[in-house]
Parts: sequence; C-alpha cells; structure tokens
Amino acid sequence: MIRSFLERVRGGEVCPPRKPLSKIAWSWLGAFIGIYLVAILSRLTGSDLQDSLFLVGSFGASAVLIYGAPEAKFAQPRNLLGGHIVSAVIGVTVYQYLALDVALLGALAVSISIVAMHFTRTLHPPGGATALIAVIGSAEVHDLGYQFVLTPIASGAFVMLMVALVVNNLSSNPKRHYPRYWL
Repeated sequence: MIRSFLERVRGGEVCPPRKPLSKIAWSWLGAFIGIYLVAILSRLTGSDLQDSLFLVGSFGASAVLIYGAPEAKFAQPRNLLGGHIVSAVIGVTVYQYLALDVALLGALAVSISIVAMHFTRTLHPPGGATALIAVIGSAEVHDLGYQFVLTPIASGAFVMLMVALVVNNLSSNPKRHYPRYWL
C-alpha cells in the first residue's frame, strides 16, 4: 500500500511544453482587459481600489482559467458564473447562519461549495476562494449579506465573461475559441 502511494506521488509524466507566444499574448490581453474593467467598475461605484469590493481575489484565478486556458472545463461560462454564484451564496449563508469559529466556517464554506459545484456541474476552482472570501472578508463584505452574490461576484464574473467572449474569439487560430459549451 505504501509502495503504491509512493508510485502515485512520484508522478511519471513529462511536463507539457510551453504554449506558443501568440497564446500567451492573447492570455495577457484578456486578463489585462478583464481585470482592468472590473477595477473600473469599482471606481464608478466610488470605491477605493485598495478597499474595492469589486476587485475580488478569486477573480485573478478566474482570469487564469478563462483567458489562459479557455478550453478547460473549469473555464466555461456555466462554470465561471455558476461556480462563483453558488459558492458566494454558500459562503454568505454559512457566515450568517452558523455561529462557529471562523476557521471552521471557512472550511465548511469551501468544502460545501465544492460539493454544490459538483452537483450543479459548475466546478470552478476560484469559486472556493469566493466562498472563503464571504466568510473571512471585511466587515464591509459581511454587511453586504446576499448583495455580495450580485455585487461584486455575479457582476464582476459577468464582465470578465464578456471580455473572454471577445478576446478569445479574436484570434485567427481555429482552436482558440470560447466557449466550448454554455449549458
């Protein structure tokens, strides 16, 4: 049993080659525009970017997926929007209705979000961070309650999705198109 475990841990496959420069450039462009537009949306609401509710950390991870690996299952629109929204709802609910230690609340929010994303077929790894942010966020995040789900989460994810639809389909490479599927 130990030997089998050690064999699995060792791996065995070769690291894939670096992506072509054109793919890297499209990834950069999408991430730059997507995150910048979310930041601009924050400014339009009068928020200080340092304390911005729109510029949620989990959006950085979403940018890696939807602009850097748009063909991945985790990057598809259903996963991007659904994963963030489902996880935000769970994070807010766990924080508001369970009187437990914040460490336990964080663990519950993330683990329940993973289960819910599996059941809804919306698995999006940054969703786990969204659930955690709803629990460990500032008083400003907590004061939003379920508004956190709509603003910043759903609205920010939607802005990033719109950029992904444009940037990922501007390339002349027929293999670089987005999305692979909607539902």
